Amino acid sequence: MANFRWSVALVLVSAFLVGAQLPAFAKAPEEVKNKAKPAAKVDLAGKKAKEKGAEKKGKFLRVVQTDGGDPVAMETSVARYVGKGGKDGVSVELISAVHIGEASYYTQLNKLFSDYDALLYELVAPEGTKVPKGGGKPTGFVSGLQNGMKDMLQLEFQLSEVDYTKENFVHADMSPEQFAKAMSDRGESIWTMMATMMGQSMAQQASGEAPSDMELLMALFDSNRALKLKRLMARQFENLDTVTMALSGPKGSALIEGRNEAALAVLKKQIEAGKKKIGIFYGAGHMPDMEKRLLADFGLRPEGERWIEAWDLRDKAPVEKKKKQAPASGKKAKQREPVRAS
Repeated sequence: MANFRWSVALVLVSAFLVGAQLPAFAKAPEEVKNKAKPAAKVDLAGKKAKEKGAEKKGKFLRVVQTDGGDPVAMETSVARYVGKGGKDGVSVELISAVHIGEASYYTQLNKLFSDYDALLYELVAPEGTKVPKGGGKPTGFVSGLQNGMKDMLQLEFQLSEVDYTKENFVHADMSPEQFAKAMSDRGESIWTMMATMMGQSMAQQASGEAPSDMELLMALFDSNRALKLKRLMARQFENLDTVTMALSGPKGSALIEGRNEAALAVLKKQIEAGKKKIGIFYGAGHMPDMEKRLLADFGLRPEGERWIEAWDLRDKAPVEKKKKQAPASGKKAKQREPVRAS
């Protein structure tokens, strides 16, 4: 049972915090290789999420519930920040990502992305890396875990669904060499980070904030496995702030603070180049630290957020069963009445 729990923790780490690593299809310049306003039609609020019900509060990721406590959807935010007093007319939007989601989630994001002067995105890859449309075939340990999770939950993979070929897309992340150095400088490794994350995950489990081993095991063998697992995992993902804080040492972590520094260095260059409306598309786990830096280092102020549905958590089985059991009515029912002689 313990091994099962640890394997789940590994998947959580890879899917929500590490992000997409360098895939086999990456194309970089030769010298790198040798060195080793949203679109009007987009329903950002999500019509389905307007159902009556209480919402578990979250700044960058939340689970919407009905009054009875049934999960409806997991949503990610688009948080907007502007210069104080409208300074310079610059606006920055933090677009929280989950790296696997519904196809409709990525369709909405692709429409949203087209409205920015520059869309900064995460991908630990050499400078100049090009992601082809459709994403190619991701490889490696992290991508393997993400794709396994995608198949298990019947969702789609971010690299396959997001169109990274658009002209306004700007790479804003570390190279693998920079990431390795940032970890070394902080005395980190992938394995120490995973051990920390797993320890935090088990602490949450003990406090009741995360699914128990038994809940996870039952979900895995449920006839509606994808929905049950999505609901359990969504509960844990709501505690992203607590989980990411566990990673931070005196210098922060390379995974969060280090990569955020790289992203915001690119943001500064884009602002200096005259870009006014800028989006930053990064994993939801990066956003609490990203927000602090926007307020402190860029003098921006928050101007609200809107939400996009990433996972559909509704149980459709009872509705479909009810439809099958409902008696026929209207014209079809009348057609079955026997013809009576006059």
